[in-house]
Amino acid sequence: MLRRRLVYCCEAFQACHYLALGRELPALVVGSGRTAARTGDEAAEAHVLHSRVLQLTASFLHKYGQATAVQAAVVADRALAAAEQSGDAVTIGAASRRVAKSLACQGQSAAAISFAVAAARRLQDDLSTAGPLGLSTLGMLYLSAAVSASAQERTASRVRAAIEHVDQAGEVADQQGADLNMDWTNFGPTNVALHRVDVLARFEDGWSALDAAEAVTDADVRKLRNERRAGHLITLARAQLLTRKREAAAASLVQAAGLAPEEFRGRPGTMALVKDVLSATPAPSGELRALATRCGLQA
Repeated sequence: MLRRRLVYCCEAFQACHYLALGRELPALVVGSGRTAARTGDEAAEAHVLHSRVLQLTASFLHKYGQATAVQAAVVADRALAAAEQSGDAVTIGAASRRVAKSLACQGQSAAAISFAVAAARRLQDDLSTAGPLGLSTLGMLYLSAAVSASAQERTASRVRAAIEHVDQAGEVADQQGADLNMDWTNFGPTNVALHRVDVLARFEDGWSALDAAEAVTDADVRKLRNERRAGHLITLARAQLLTRKREAAAASLVQAAGLAPEEFRGRPGTMALVKDVLSATPAPSGELRALATRCGLQA
């Protein structure tokens, strides 16, 4: 029962159904925690399940920025503790990614990079031999390091370092050989390409981000889940705004909101981008104004 509910919640997350997820998570956290308290032959599996639930909870909390950063960090630490108790390399790697994200959200980007890379190196052998699930976990650790690096002040060396982490993930994706959704990661060549765009946009290099986006086909992006597709459109909007393509940025945001309306409710980063695009557009379209109104902004 708990595992089925976890699958439901992971699918809700990827579909951007955050209200439904928020209703289900508290009971799932309590239930998996009680199960993990058991001893015996099933203890390792119970700790894996509990860690997975806490990882999802941390990812959910990360959606809401600084307002929930402390809570996300506490939950991520507990997820890693449960993973370590299980002894499962894939679960440890996945939980390590949430800890790295929490460090970055707390302004500790250098520590986040070091943590993600150290986990990747420590677990590489076990993850590389664990099939697509292990490879997806390994690749996502490198992508986590790349995103954490892009939260730093932009310098040539930091941009190179971030792109090197993306390239490392690309090598793992090539080894995996296809776009998969193992452990709900969407990991594969397409997701690596989207992260390259995202990293460049986060460094405020809009032109390079848009150039990188040209390597990704619409058909490949459509194969991904809504949460990832909407995230890419939001990244494109940021890059388009940086390059003064205001109408294109507005169109990207409207399209993202059509895919994932809840990405625009209560999420500070997304709402701030809508406000920036609205302010920069001399004659906002009715769709952009309507989106701003749904975000609680004065349109």
